[in-house]
Amino acid sequence: MTENSNRKLFKYRTLTPLWIAIFIDVLGFTIFFPMVGFFSDLFNTSMTMIGLIFSVNAMFGFVFGPILAKLSDKYGRRPLLLVSQFGTCLAFILTAFSNSIWMLFLARMIDGMFGGNFPIAKAIISDKVPPKDRGIQMANVGIAHVLASLIGPGIGGVLFTWFGLLGPGLFAAGLTIITIIVTLAMLEETWPKEKRIQPHESKIEVLPKIINNKSALYILALWGFHTTSFTIVMSTLSFFSVSVLNLTPIDISILFMASGIFRAGIRFTLFKPTIRKLGEDNAIRLGLAIFLVCFFLVGFSTNIFGIFILFMFISFAASLTRGPMNSKISQTVSPKEQGKINGISSALDSIAQIIGPLLGPFILDSLPPYWLGIIVAIIAFPALVLSFQKIFTHKN
Repeated sequence: MTENSNRKLFKYRTLTPLWIAIFIDVLGFTIFFPMVGFFSDLFNTSMTMIGLIFSVNAMFGFVFGPILAKLSDKYGRRPLLLVSQFGTCLAFILTAFSNSIWMLFLARMIDGMFGGNFPIAKAIISDKVPPKDRGIQMANVGIAHVLASLIGPGIGGVLFTWFGLLGPGLFAAGLTIITIIVTLAMLEETWPKEKRIQPHESKIEVLPKIINNKSALYILALWGFHTTSFTIVMSTLSFFSVSVLNLTPIDISILFMASGIFRAGIRFTLFKPTIRKLGEDNAIRLGLAIFLVCFFLVGFSTNIFGIFILFMFISFAASLTRGPMNSKISQTVSPKEQGKINGISSALDSIAQIIGPLLGPFILDSLPPYWLGIIVAIIAFPALVLSFQKIFTHKN
């Protein structure tokens, strides 16, 4: 990494507490990755039922995510981020002590209601970072995900093996408390009162603007197809690893950690040279093409080595696409509409998180595993097609 790249990476030092908070928050979430596939045995139910519970979590996120993001436009980013973090902490505690399917359902419902962390985080980045640097800073959210995924699944696999659901649940709750402390002590408000008191456009005025903004609609549609296919695969991996590959929690932890290590290596070595050589648009297209092929092949995997190789390519594709696409979404609207469009993109993530946990486990319960790859590839294809549409950014 060059000296100039280092300066650009650390240019917005006021965002450092946000990176710390996102890292800890994602770490708490990734701890649960290795164990989800075992919940059907733990609670004596089907994979589809467990998928339904996690889908309900996303349903509540779909309803409340945009509301929290919009409230952050009115009351400030920091207060709403704290509300979201307190709700997440409560959900982890309830998950830790879940001894029935209904208690797990309640925990996931509460987590969905307060799941506004990431739309608010994206709005904070949009507040502080001009469009020319926003791609790199949005990609840094991906860095936080990658670094958390290096150790989160490993911790989760060990704690679940030793202590059952109680261990990872309480550990995740403790991490969320640290996130709250970091937000209270270090994070500055990026949407001060003087900006909030400016006249806001009413919902009736804003919605037609987004509907008439073709670039915003194209990039949101692209993101919708991509994040749905991506979420189906990621939310089904633990179920697939248990039911098809017969892996243990430790095996699944190693798979997730190895994928995270590879993605981190890509992010710090090949990401920027690839973006410079191909340009952001072509890099996104390459990543989406890799996703399409790998998603198709996942359904035909029969051992841990095959799935491991595929997830190396998926990690490379994720580095090329997810951060830059989030940046493009924010650049298609005016600064005053950042909270709203980030809320919409997060709502699309929530829709994907509704579909993914429902569809993936249902396919594995009902059909041969290769159908998982076929169906996900069909969903991923429109995203690749839409990536060739020219996207115009907002003047400001």
